[in-house]
Amino acid sequence: MRKSLFPILTVVAAIFVIWYGASVGLNMAWAKDQATRAGTDPSFSELVANTWSQTKPKLPAPHQVAVEIWNTTGEMILNGRAFSKRSLIYHSWITLSATGLGFLLGAGFGILLAIGIVYNRVMDMSVMPWVIASQTIPILAIAPMIIVVLNAVGISGLLPKAMISMYLSFFPVVVGMVKGLRSPGMMQLDQMKTWSATKGQEFWRLRLPSSMPYLFTSLKVAMAASLVGAIVGELPTGAVAGLGARLLAGSYYGQTIQIWSALIMAAALAAVLVALIGLIQKIVLKRMGMA
Repeated sequence: MRKSLFPILTVVAAIFVIWYGASVGLNMAWAKDQATRAGTDPSFSELVANTWSQTKPKLPAPHQVAVEIWNTTGEMILNGRAFSKRSLIYHSWITLSATGLGFLLGAGFGILLAIGIVYNRVMDMSVMPWVIASQTIPILAIAPMIIVVLNAVGISGLLPKAMISMYLSFFPVVVGMVKGLRSPGMMQLDQMKTWSATKGQEFWRLRLPSSMPYLFTSLKVAMAASLVGAIVGELPTGAVAGLGARLLAGSYYGQTIQIWSALIMAAALAAVLVALIGLIQKIVLKRMGMA
């Protein structure tokens, strides 16, 4: 336990030291300017304290972000207003809805596409290059196009954001699943032929079980990408709810503390979702005798 915790705590401590130092460097000019305007000559420690307590700092200090997160989560829960529109829990739930739907669509589409690529030579030669090429298009460029097209046919709300989320999440699933389905060796495939196994039996009893470790690894990447897609999808829609909307509102009004609190909340949400997939992976692989 000590051996595993020490490196983690060391990295976390280093991050906080660098973060506090960067906030001093970036906010010092404003602190000095305010002191000059007020005609005072504060000490260095007073200037440092000012850089860590500004209302709209260029880079907020960690404790400022922590206080903002507490005010918009813990305090809201204690006051019975967890789903108030000021609560990060409410905004996280809105983003999570689009993330979950986009992830399910992306994972399902990616698995079906991977099966087609593995079992169909034409799809392997024609579709796979297009799948790879699709990821060269910046998501910030394609997101408004998806929203405009779907709005033109009367589709708005959750689905456009989920489609953008799906666009980012299907690719790692395709790549991972193709690798997994092709992981059985020639001896294993020849053994299945010796037993006169059909293509379906070969898939269900050899290729699919062999692909499980690859699938779960790709699902973790896809979940993180899905969350990014959901947040990006909220930006061009002018959404008033969701972590993306919080980021957008914070950038409009220069509320950097709000921006950073939304970013930290998004990172925590991604960590929880990836950890959940990791837990499911352990259970599934253990039941299959792979762990």
